[in-house]
Amino acid sequence: MNSVVPKSRLGRGLASLIGEPAPLGHRLPPEGEQRMVSIAEVKSSPLNPRKDFRDEDLAELAESIRTKGLVQPIVVRPNGMAGGYEIVAGERRWRAAQKAGVHTIPVIIRELTDRELLELAIIENVQRQDLNAIEEATGYRELVERFDYSQEQLSEIIGKSRSHVANTLRLLKLPTGVQSLVQQGQLTAGHARALIGRDDAEVLAQKIISDSLNVRDVEAMVHGLGSETGTAGGIRKLRDKDADTKAFEKELTDLLGLKVEIRKGSGESGTLVVKYGNYDQLDYIRQRLGGG
Repeated sequence: MNSVVPKSRLGRGLASLIGEPAPLGHRLPPEGEQRMVSIAEVKSSPLNPRKDFRDEDLAELAESIRTKGLVQPIVVRPNGMAGGYEIVAGERRWRAAQKAGVHTIPVIIRELTDRELLELAIIENVQRQDLNAIEEATGYRELVERFDYSQEQLSEIIGKSRSHVANTLRLLKLPTGVQSLVQQGQLTAGHARALIGRDDAEVLAQKIISDSLNVRDVEAMVHGLGSETGTAGGIRKLRDKDADTKAFEKELTDLLGLKVEIRKGSGESGTLVVKYGNYDQLDYIRQRLGGG
């Protein structure tokens, strides 16, 4: 098993990534050296765990760069035979600088292996909370599979608990469609974790979105459904409701002014769910049920 770079060097966060400017020389010092380079010389890295760069976020940062400049240097490494530099940390800033029409940018140049690059990229993104849960999990998996890291070693490097690492990695067991919903921000990691191991995960994911369910709602729903929805018949129950049930739901929703859902059980039994958004709405339900 490959040895891990000690936490004392990597666990210090962004300060350890950026370092202090060093005099120019033929050999790069361990902390790197700072210089201004052409933005065209800098390229993104395929090892960067972050893949989602939203246009609205980049536009906002680009405007800041136009008015104040790029304050924090981008961390890069020499790009070998290809020439130029490969981004280690700061791809979002690099993309925004391009949008802002910047021609030269400040960089910290460091000599790093692929393993060190991936470690630092994950540390920077996790500390900035720039990664969605699937990107974070993919980065962890890359360190585990490519560089033989254990979950305990990962937790030490990134400063997160071992259970956080384990739960994040488990998200990669979800169907691709559900993972995409997490990446798009339509599902949280908490929603997604409740769906792990279910054959009907994609159906339930759409239900979560359409009904605006919170994580507690999802956990209760999954617990109540048990394993029945793992069958085709159970999936159809969630996906389809007969016309009478839908009409009844709509009539009750119109009467109360609140979202009403009918969940059919076995035989003629079932559950009637009335959703409220605040205490006043809950009190309103109490009054209506009490004849007020």
